[in-house]
Amino acid sequence: MKKSLIIAAAAFAASGAQAQSNVTMYGIIDAAVEYYNNADAAGNSLTRMPSLGGGMFPSRLGFRGAEDLGGGMKAIFQLENGFAPDTGTLGQNRLFGRQAWVGLSGNWGQVTFGRNYNMLNISTYDVDIIGPSQYGLGSLDSFIPNGRSDNSVAYRGTFSGVTLGGTYSLGRDTSSAGGPAGTGCAGESVTDAIACREWSALLRYDAPGYALISAYDRIYGGAGAANGLNSSDKTDSRAHIAAFLKRDDWKLGVGIINRNNQGSATQPRSNLIYIGAAYNITPFFTLDGQVAKLDYRATNNDSAQVIIRGIYNLSKRSAVYVAAARINNSGAAAVALSAGGSVGAGLNQTGIITGIKHTF
Repeated sequence: MKKSLIIAAAAFAASGAQAQSNVTMYGIIDAAVEYYNNADAAGNSLTRMPSLGGGMFPSRLGFRGAEDLGGGMKAIFQLENGFAPDTGTLGQNRLFGRQAWVGLSGNWGQVTFGRNYNMLNISTYDVDIIGPSQYGLGSLDSFIPNGRSDNSVAYRGTFSGVTLGGTYSLGRDTSSAGGPAGTGCAGESVTDAIACREWSALLRYDAPGYALISAYDRIYGGAGAANGLNSSDKTDSRAHIAAFLKRDDWKLGVGIINRNNQGSATQPRSNLIYIGAAYNITPFFTLDGQVAKLDYRATNNDSAQVIIRGIYNLSKRSAVYVAAARINNSGAAAVALSAGGSVGAGLNQTGIITGIKHTF
């Protein structure tokens, strides 16, 4: 009898623990094949499977969890890595390169510590119609979809439709891999307290059918950092103003990102302007598109991009898609249409990509 009571008590305790905490595994696998022309100065074309992600969303595997602490308070965490489905290799040169944080949440919002998305990246949610796709805004500015900060504290809270957010990083990027995956600015320096720091802020208002969004991000340089930010007195700042309007079957998004990059001696100031729209032709088929222009104030080395995409949902989790896009490079601009791709300087580029996406 005593043994039965012990077993029953243990089962009750286990069920109670399960009710108070949970862990979810999730992910996206997105694989695609693309073709684009003018991949080099000789005008050669290229057919490939892109490694930086699929045609619609970067592939990922993640874990998120929450524990009910009582009184509306929860302990929360999220670990998320990126990977390349064409080769099976890790993305961002890290085990959990997309997100790695732990924190607390309540009716006051949430605060998290670790590797967080910055508020500029978060401000593009919903309003950037094409999103972090292979032919999206990341082709014109790779910082946008890769806006994450190491060694950071992040806060977000929503109150009566108003969302406030901010991040502060003591050392924004510990990886020295180069490119958007790592810029070699670890910070947390004894001799230079400002080196490699970053801060960002978000203000957003949501109402039925529309939203108004603003965000600001500033990164500081440091010795040995990439992209010309080789000292802490150099900064790279972006201000984002955007809005979207949506109804049952369609959505319209528009925004502008103003940049002041002290790491560039020739093209420090630029505006990235974009407008996109999506329409649900049927419950299973969506047609969307976007036009964007990267305009440098000091030169005529500008780039303009247009994309149109069709998405057919096979189920709630699986979809096939095809997209066609073009980028026009003026002057000496060499902005590739495909993220991680290449183009001859001053050459225009046309591409097409098709693939399949599955979420779990």
